[in-house]
Amino acid sequence: MDAQDLKSPQLYINRELSLLEFNRRVIAQACDESVPLLERLRFLCIASGNLDEFFEIRVAGLKQLQELGSGLLAADGLSIEEQLGAIHERAARLVSEQYRCLNELLLPQLAERDILLLGHTGWSEQARRWLEGYFELEVEPVLSPLGLDPARPFPRIQNKSLNFIVRLEGRDAFGRDSELAIVQAPRSLPRVVPVPTEETQRTLVLLTGIVQAFVQRLFPGIRVLGCYQFRLTRNSDLFVDEEEIDDLRRALEGELAHRRYGAAVRLETSSDCPADIVQFLQRQFALGELETYRMSGPVNLNRLSAVYELVPRPDLKYPAFTPGLPRRLAGGGELFAAIRQKDVLLHHPYQSFTPVMDFLRQAAADPQVLAIKQTLYRAGSDSPIVDALVAAANAGKDVTVIIELRARFDEEANIELSNRLQEAGAHVMYGVVGYKTHAKLAMVVRREPGGIRRYCHLGTGNYHPRTARQYTDYGLFTCRDEVGQDVHELFLELTSLTRTPHLQRLVQSPFGLHEAMLAKIERESAQARAGKPARIIAKMNALVEQQTIEALYRASRAGVKIDLIVRGVCALRPGVPGVSENIEVRSIVGRFLEHSRVFYFENGGDGEIYCSSADWMERNFFHRVEVAFPIERPSHRQRILEDLQLALRDNSQAWQLLPDGRYERLCLTDEARISVQSELLALNAAGTLFGAADGD
Repeated sequence: MDAQDLKSPQLYINRELSLLEFNRRVIAQACDESVPLLERLRFLCIASGNLDEFFEIRVAGLKQLQELGSGLLAADGLSIEEQLGAIHERAARLVSEQYRCLNELLLPQLAERDILLLGHTGWSEQARRWLEGYFELEVEPVLSPLGLDPARPFPRIQNKSLNFIVRLEGRDAFGRDSELAIVQAPRSLPRVVPVPTEETQRTLVLLTGIVQAFVQRLFPGIRVLGCYQFRLTRNSDLFVDEEEIDDLRRALEGELAHRRYGAAVRLETSSDCPADIVQFLQRQFALGELETYRMSGPVNLNRLSAVYELVPRPDLKYPAFTPGLPRRLAGGGELFAAIRQKDVLLHHPYQSFTPVMDFLRQAAADPQVLAIKQTLYRAGSDSPIVDALVAAANAGKDVTVIIELRARFDEEANIELSNRLQEAGAHVMYGVVGYKTHAKLAMVVRREPGGIRRYCHLGTGNYHPRTARQYTDYGLFTCRDEVGQDVHELFLELTSLTRTPHLQRLVQSPFGLHEAMLAKIERESAQARAGKPARIIAKMNALVEQQTIEALYRASRAGVKIDLIVRGVCALRPGVPGVSENIEVRSIVGRFLEHSRVFYFENGGDGEIYCSSADWMERNFFHRVEVAFPIERPSHRQRILEDLQLALRDNSQAWQLLPDGRYERLCLTDEARISVQSELLALNAAGTLFGAADGD
């Protein structure tokens, strides 16, 4: 097979189908009896939310291309129409598996533990009386049933809103026949309602069940023949013509208002909805069978996530844990002194995110600090990071924040944060038009006896305290001159838009990260051909960029042993004779979302490790500002390499990618059960997560 053959469609897995395969692994967690019961319900909700976003963005994009008559083929050779057909088939199976898991496994097992999650049946008489009053006082006043007739157009249906279509019989107040009406549930209504009872059982009732049970009260004098849930998913990808705008924030604010009413891409109905009503809804939204999904339960499983907080049952949740701290930081004190002593590496969520917040808080209060520069991609609506930056600006320090307004589904929160920062006097930039700023950087400029010193934090994850408890990420504190100079140059590039000079330690996209990764992969190939040690271990969220995959195929042919830990989408096809037999791909799905990007190159025995904000995707290499940073302390390199090797030994949460694109869960044998996440939690509890030997 020559070099040209490496572009053959047979060597690539479809990106969209690979993403659905990831969702199948999440649903498997919901079905896993070894996972605490309420956590399993959360995994089911996560899978539902993932599917929502998949349709809102990925399927919506394909449908747009289809409408434009695009003949674009995916890397695996599938046309747009073939992809949409395969997506429906795969997604329908996932939906069926979701509701089987809910109805046959989770609900009965919750009931066995005295947690009743009910629809419109199964209520006790006491619960019915209470719910009837709840409907009259809390629900009915905010509902506005909309009768349908020729004079009234079908109402606008918001993206992902809960709706009911009601079949009626009888004459309305004006003597006309009533047939159909729409009831829209306002987002202000809770979707899960706890029912006070004197029993030991915890009874929760879904809003869908409450509306269906008492919907007749909305139509006095008319008979209700049926009430059926439906939900519409719309295109939620914001479009901003970046060449025509002069105010990105204002343009995004305008687009956000339209997101609720983008083009329809998916119709979900309850499984009991009659065929003629389903067809009526399909006509209203110009959707067909390929876009219609029938649900054997509530049409929005994601809203069941409220159950987790409503049920105080620690025995049905993961055991609580306290994130640790490196020894040099455990006593508190001045963080800058600790960083001057040695670089500090943190591994979240096993280690606390508090030092990152303290870094900015101490900088805000320190009279020797002159300036703070920060990138923000996702920070959350109530961000202590932003609180610290606002305090620094109020204290008269020069604060510059590069905030990415186009972080998907966080646009509104980021606009609000930018307003807060500007009101405090911070310099706020909105990134670079055409290139999302995805790099995770913070720099504090401090006056010291020896002159100006730059303290930097670089990370693989967002500056978001909540996700830092749920996502695995690395963060590095350093005041090395070369790194500080590189970070300084990157902020100059982002603010002045001038090209940076050659960076000494960091590698960035869109200028050089792709080329650097290809060069390092090729270097491993050369080492293997020369008979020297050659190995690549790469951990990331997604691998789809074709040139990178071709380079990995060439390295495999050269004899390089390649282990890829790819949580989500992977377009590379491992185990193909003559092409990728030296490549193994695994995905780890567990308590925490595997989010860190780490790349290890053995380099003939002189190993290198880079952490990065970037996955190996076209968008990260060419359409985003990203940073990869080297791990230079030997103890830190050793610790991260051990983490990677532990992930490769995981035999309880790992799935192996097969050559045909399917994932197979690694079966436990007589070996001891190994979970990388459990092992790292244990190391944290023992206080040995990072470098105890050298005082970290």
